[in-house]
Amino acid sequence: MLSVLAASLLLALTGCNTLNHRIHEKAAVYYALDAATQDQIRQGQVGIGYTPDMVYIALGEPTRRVSHLASDGSHDTWIYKSYYEEYAGTAFAGYHRYAVPGRLPGRYTVYTEPVYTDLYRQRSQEYLRISFKDGKVASIDQTRDT
Repeated sequence: MLSVLAASLLLALTGCNTLNHRIHEKAAVYYALDAATQDQIRQGQVGIGYTPDMVYIALGEPTRRVSHLASDGSHDTWIYKSYYEEYAGTAFAGYHRYAVPGRLPGRYTVYTEPVYTDLYRQRSQEYLRISFKDGKVASIDQTRDT
């Protein structure tokens, strides 16, 4: 019973940011679009002139939102990041002790050996920056692997 409840909770929490959930949430916006634009959004692609709702449906909630105030007006930027673990080597973690029975009853030989563990560090990398002007996508900056 507890595992069913845990699975339901996990599904409810993770299901809130799926493409289908976002389409259902913004159905009026999505179904008003032409078929080609709907297909692009389903593939997670955005283009110049898209509205914030269209970008949200395609990509989900941004990692960070930044507002800019400039002489030519205000701009909003949505920043998307990816998160991953990076291997950082091994480190000494302590000693492992174990006893081996000896030849005589009640006698043991105790051995110690060093224990090492792998280290990983949490990393994040910005991969997409979308700037809006007047409620439309004005520029898209995307990182490229070189």
